[in-house]
Amino acid sequence: MQGRITRMITRRALALATTATLAAPRLVQAQSGNFRIGLILPMTGPFASTGRQVDAGIKAWLRRNGESVAGRRIEILLRDDTGTQPDVTRRLAQELVVRERVKALAGFGLTPLALAAAPIATEAKVPMVVMAAATSVIVQRSPFILRTSFTLPQATAPMAQWAAANGIRNVATLVTDFAPGLDAERAFKNRFTAAGGRIALELRTPLRNPDYAPFLQRVRDAAPEALFIFVPSGEGAALMKQFAERGLAQAGIRVIGTGDVLDDDILNEMGDVTLGAITSHHYSAAHDSAENRAFLESYAQVLPNVRPNFMAVGGFDGMHLIAEALKRTNGNDDGERLVAAAKGLSWTSPRGPITIDANTRDIVQDIYIRRAERRDGQIWNIEFDRIPQVRDEG
Repeated sequence: MQGRITRMITRRALALATTATLAAPRLVQAQSGNFRIGLILPMTGPFASTGRQVDAGIKAWLRRNGESVAGRRIEILLRDDTGTQPDVTRRLAQELVVRERVKALAGFGLTPLALAAAPIATEAKVPMVVMAAATSVIVQRSPFILRTSFTLPQATAPMAQWAAANGIRNVATLVTDFAPGLDAERAFKNRFTAAGGRIALELRTPLRNPDYAPFLQRVRDAAPEALFIFVPSGEGAALMKQFAERGLAQAGIRVIGTGDVLDDDILNEMGDVTLGAITSHHYSAAHDSAENRAFLESYAQVLPNVRPNFMAVGGFDGMHLIAEALKRTNGNDDGERLVAAAKGLSWTSPRGPITIDANTRDIVQDIYIRRAERRDGQIWNIEFDRIPQVRDEG
């Protein structure tokens, strides 16, 4: 009987040892080789500037820090979703996960596109780093989503605070009619009216092919002290041009808004109509720090003669977040472990100190109040006030 038990134990031990031996090569293979990131951005279409900026920010990080992290070579698989069709974004995310076996998804220029990809990240259990889209609800749609951009309430509430504290009492609002715009409208109204201000007029413009002229005429007729604006990155040029043509500045109406309006990428081309406009945002190319100077240097090697904007820094920091999480796991690409490693990470970005909140997986960062000024022949968003470590209020 004793001999039979001994033989059974021996056979079981051999079987376990054989299984472990066969499994070992697969385990090594899973944690070696390239670490593939599926980058989904609008590289063509009306929001192509967003894609170009995020992509260049990622390349700037790789140029400065190298393409190898924790023994894994970083491989970027870029896909163009054109920025307008959520079904396309979802399909691309599915293909990247199933066919290309990416270990992370990243990018996402607009909110509807990020929301379309969220179920894919959840099903595949891969981290999804949102580098551009800014609606509060995004991170709630999957436990695998992390954000390195910003949220509209996070950038907007400080603007409402500043306006109320600086004698502005009567404001009209004009926002693009989609989720981030509604977030901005709600955050501004709540904070501004709570401080004693009055909203004279609330306007929403279409996302596609907007004609701002009739809306601006209504603002002029209402004669508020200031116009609070949110439009997607790249749309500010058309809006500010029509603001000037409608004579709102001559009527004594000031421009206040989020930094999307005075996008660094196109600020110089927008011209003198921008001068004196006050915006609140988390990044300006004029930010005075050693980290930003290093970022500008690396970025210039990727896109010479192009000024980086807040989308570029979202890509730069998104790449940093993925790399640091991979270092913490010693190169292990398990999605749950990577997300756990990313939670609570803090570092000094080109924009200033930032943290990925361990509970929400959203970004915590300084928000700056800036004035558009001409210096050395160029127009810059010059920071003159700072609200430290702002969380999303959405």
